[in-house]
Amino acid sequence: MADGVTAANANSALGTWTGSAANVQLHTGAPGANGTANVSSVTTRPAVTWASASAGSIAANGTLPAWTNWAGTNGEVDTDISFWSASTSGTFEFSMALNSSVTMNTGDSLTLTSISVSIPVAS
Repeated sequence: MADGVTAANANSALGTWTGSAANVQLHTGAPGANGTANVSSVTTRPAVTWASASAGSIAANGTLPAWTNWAGTNGEVDTDISFWSASTSGTFEFSMALNSSVTMNTGDSLTLTSISVSIPVAS
């Protein structure tokens, strides 16, 4: 048997964490404990919607964050994202590293094609 929490507890926690995490911000490095470190030159926080958690995993569905027609720093390398309760101000909920960094140049667009969060469940 693998260690972890029950799927029901994992699903509940994921639902709580993502329930108010409706907006995504780009970062050029780790966002830090308050989500305010290494903020991208483009501070727009596009929306994200989440599916229901199942088997200790939750994924974004429907609305995925996109930044179009980049007008920030040319050549900026973004490595992380943070999740917030509002498009401006709001409460920092959690952060994660991108699977790979992305270099943004004037006029570029970036759409995150998938986002998922998992908690190990006992099996």
